[in-house]
Amino acid sequence: MTWRASVLTLFPEMFPGPLGFSLAGRALQSGLWSLQAVNIRDFATDRHRTVDDTPFGGGAGMVLRPDVADAAIASVADERPLVFLTPRGRCLTQQDVRRFAAAPGVVLLCGRYEGVDQRVIEARGMQEISIGDYVLSGGELAALVLLDATVRLLPGVMGAAESAAEESFSRHLLESQHYTRPADWQGRLVPQVLLSGHHALVAAWRQAEAERLTRERRPDLWALHTSATCPAPVASLPAAP
Repeated sequence: MTWRASVLTLFPEMFPGPLGFSLAGRALQSGLWSLQAVNIRDFATDRHRTVDDTPFGGGAGMVLRPDVADAAIASVADERPLVFLTPRGRCLTQQDVRRFAAAPGVVLLCGRYEGVDQRVIEARGMQEISIGDYVLSGGELAALVLLDATVRLLPGVMGAAESAAEESFSRHLLESQHYTRPADWQGRLVPQVLLSGHHALVAAWRQAEAERLTRERRPDLWALHTSATCPAPVASLPAAP
C-alpha cells in the first residue's frame, strides 16, 4: 500500500519543493508514497475567502478559524495520524518518525499567523509537534522536515536498510565520524583502525566514538541511552586525530 501524506496549507505551491529531489523525489515518482497539498483557503465560506480572524481577548496577529480548519481536515481525514505543526508542540524525535513511517500515512496541518483555534485541535485529537525551539513564519518548512525524515524510512526508499539502523538517534546515540580517501589530507590522518580491515575493531571503534560524542554533545540523549536496555558502553578507544 502506498504511504500517503496530506498537507493542509495556505501555500500549496511550496510542495513538493525539496521533497521532489533525491531519495524522497525518486520515491515519489516511483509511487512508494504520495503527496497531496490541500489549500485551506478553498474551505472559506465568504466571497473574500477569509480563513482567519482576530483573537478573543485581544492581542497581536490573527488566528486560523476553527470552522475553516475543520472543513479542510474533514476533506482528507481518515485513519492516518493528524499532526499540527507548531512551536508550542513537543519536539519531533526519530521515534516519532518511525511511528509515522509505520502508519498508513500522515495528515499535516501547517500553522500560520498566531496559530489555529485550540478547539479544532482538541476536537480532532491532533498531535502538536515542533521541529525545534525557534519560530518559523509557518508550518510548511516543518512539514517538509517531518516528511523528509519519515519518507526515507519507508520500505524501498533507502538503498541499504542497515544505514538507518546506524544513524544518529537510532539508539539514542549520535553517529560516529566518517572518513574517505585520501587517507592523508593536509597532514590529517584517517584513524588507523579504519584502515585495518578488522571489522570487529572497526565496529568497536565506531560504537565507542558514538558513545563519546553523545556523552560530550548530547547528555540528554546519553541519559536515554544508558537508561534503555542497551549493552554496556564499549571501552574507550583513541579518539580521531
